[in-house]
Amino acid sequence: MNTRKTYTVEEATKRMERYCTYQERCHKEVNQKLYEMRMIPQARDQIIHHLLQHNFLNETRFAQAFARGKFRAKKWGKQRIVNELKIREISKFNIQIALKEIPDSEYYKTFEELAEKRMDQLISEKDLQKKRKKLADYLFYRGWESDLVYGKVKEI
Repeated sequence: MNTRKTYTVEEATKRMERYCTYQERCHKEVNQKLYEMRMIPQARDQIIHHLLQHNFLNETRFAQAFARGKFRAKKWGKQRIVNELKIREISKFNIQIALKEIPDSEYYKTFEELAEKRMDQLISEKDLQKKRKKLADYLFYRGWESDLVYGKVKEI
């Protein structure tokens, strides 16, 4: 016997309004949630349309909040932010708007702080090549641009 709850379109709409109010969501997340709720495609389209019309769902706002949040909280570089937004099927246009949320001065300051912090952690590494590789790998993983990373690595 199947014990999973079924929802009317109204119930699902109210539930998705709460879901979108809690934090910014992208279309892909909302669509996935509706799919998990076993809503038929027509109902999913209807609910997403309602969320867009009533400003519960806004891709530009999502992209901006995502970029700000990941940069400030996780210290991600622009490359990683762009890749993660692409995975969420955010348009190039909205990705460009989102990247404007990160002031250049704050971006470079954060990069320097992150690189210095990692260098302090690698103080025990005696092999210069290994130290450079570890620093570069760390910064690339975080999504920082190669020109910044290689510039920093050369300083060692």
